[in-house]
Amino acid sequence: MVLKKEYGLGDLVEMKKPHACGTNAWIINRMGADIKLTCSACQRTIMLTRFNFDKRLKKVLEKADERKD
Repeated sequence: MVLKKEYGLGDLVEMKKPHACGTNAWIINRMGADIKLTCSACQRTIMLTRFNFDKRLKKVLEKADERKD
């Protein structure tokens, strides 16, 4: 049984592989067929298909309503 990871707009998520800057924490900026992410350390943005995002997602670190930016 595969568990579906629940994530939403504005959540801080951890990916399986780190970014070139050394962190693997990303903020979800846009959701749809593609998901737009911003690196929490260097502010670089990337876009992944939902399929690739689901494959590369490790865990949700903080939900958007729990975060204080």
